[in-house]
Amino acid sequence: MPWKNWSAERLGIALALLAAFGFSLKAIFVKLAYAAAPVEAITLLALRMALSLPFFLVAGLAALRSGEPLSRRDWSLLVVLGLLGYYASSMLDFLGLQYISAGLERLILFTYPTLTIVVGVLFLGKRFDRRLIPALLLSYAGIGLAFAHDLQLAGDTRSVLIGAAFVFGSALTYACYSAGAEVAVHRIGSARFSALGLLVSTAAAQLHFLLSEPLAALIQPWPVYAYGAGMALFSTVLPVFWQSAAIRRIGSARTVLIGTLGPMLTLFFSWTLLDEPLSLHQLGGAALVVAGVLLVTRK
Repeated sequence: MPWKNWSAERLGIALALLAAFGFSLKAIFVKLAYAAAPVEAITLLALRMALSLPFFLVAGLAALRSGEPLSRRDWSLLVVLGLLGYYASSMLDFLGLQYISAGLERLILFTYPTLTIVVGVLFLGKRFDRRLIPALLLSYAGIGLAFAHDLQLAGDTRSVLIGAAFVFGSALTYACYSAGAEVAVHRIGSARFSALGLLVSTAAAQLHFLLSEPLAALIQPWPVYAYGAGMALFSTVLPVFWQSAAIRRIGSARTVLIGTLGPMLTLFFSWTLLDEPLSLHQLGGAALVVAGVLLVTRK
């Protein structure tokens, strides 16, 4: 196998590219599932998390055995961040994708790095960085361009506004998760935090489904199961491991920079796989959002 002879840097870059590729497919899988059958957002999320559960259980049990026992405060932090991260953020994202295009969803969602810094400044006592102002201006100018494109195509301002609000809520909750994760990783360790936080998110999604939907809602056409399995494996489990492995080899800064390919990849896949129109407005918007993220992540 040729990658066995690769340097750590080359392998780290390849893993970061794979993670960006996997994460960019998530909205595509959701849109394809919605097109296959009238499935509810919480049903689709429950399927995604349930199919990911075996991998998370293995990682979670191994992580729990390592290190010192967790305190009550550690568990409280895990539960709060687990609820914010892959449960609340994913739920809002799936709801938003019922109303807006995959391209616009990815652009709005990708503002979370700048929002994470805002949360850190406002609530965690982080130092204010002047680069934050132009970064925010660039990011939201880019979203504005893509937003205008969706409005022009949809002709339904209310639906686009509702979808954009849901996805922005998803980006904001994930930003709160990311800001809090920095504190949790120092207390708990990165492996234990990631694995156990995902287990909390999975439990919350299943409980939400059981309280809101009948079990018969799990009976879906086979394409929904196929897209759910694809989302679980290629847009949840594997990208999480790929990203962690990339960070170990090339650092978080370079991994984030490579991850900025995500919006471009989603636009390409939404054009080729979903037949969503691709315009200069979207490409320009994506370029502005990526520029804003690059501005705050560069050293």
